[in-house]
Amino acid sequence: MKMVSWNVNGIRACMTKGFMDFFQEIDADIFCIQETKMQPGQLDIATPGYYQYINSADKKGYSGTMVFTKEKPIAVTYDLGIDEHDHEGRVITCEYENFYLVCVYTPNSKDGLLRLDYRMQWEDDFRAYLNALKEKKSVIVCGDLNVAHKEIDLKNPKTNRRNAGFTDEERAKMTTLQQSGFIDSFRYLYPEQEGIYSW
Repeated sequence: MKMVSWNVNGIRACMTKGFMDFFQEIDADIFCIQETKMQPGQLDIATPGYYQYINSADKKGYSGTMVFTKEKPIAVTYDLGIDEHDHEGRVITCEYENFYLVCVYTPNSKDGLLRLDYRMQWEDDFRAYLNALKEKKSVIVCGDLNVAHKEIDLKNPKTNRRNAGFTDEERAKMTTLQQSGFIDSFRYLYPEQEGIYSW
C-alpha cells in the first residue's frame, strides 16, 4: 500500500503548479493533504477512482485537510469531538478493516509562541484521541505535525531554539506521543539521515 502526505500550503494554488500531474504519476492508494486553505465548492478536483473527503476551517483561506483514497473507508469522521479544536478543519479519520488512518494538520505555535499554551492542550487531546483509537486497531498518523523532534530534523537547530515547532515543550510532547506506542516511521527507517528536515 502506498500512502502520500503533503502540506500543499493552498490546494488551489498548487493545482496551477502541476499538482494533478504528480497525483496521477505517484498513483497512491491514499493521498493526504494538509493546509488546503479551501472551502467546499471552491474547487472541483476530478480524481476518478478515488473517494474524496474534505475538512475545512470555519475561517476562509485557513488550515484544512483532505484525503483521497482508492478504497472506500468503513467510516470517516472529522475533528476530535472537542469544540475548542473543531473549527479549523485539522483532522480526518478514515477507518479501514485493519487500521485507522488519521490525517492531521497540527496547530502552529505562531511567532512569539502566541499559541503555545493552546498547542500544549491540543497535543494532550490529540494524543488521547489517538490512544483511544489504538485500543481498537492499529493507527497510522500522517500529516504536518509542526514539530522538529530532534536536532537532526531541521536546519540550524541552535538558532531555532524557542522558535515555533522547535520549543522544548513541543519536542517533549512528541517524545510523549512516541512513548505511548507511536513510531516516527521515517526515523525508524533512516535514523541517522541528515539534510532531510523531516519535520
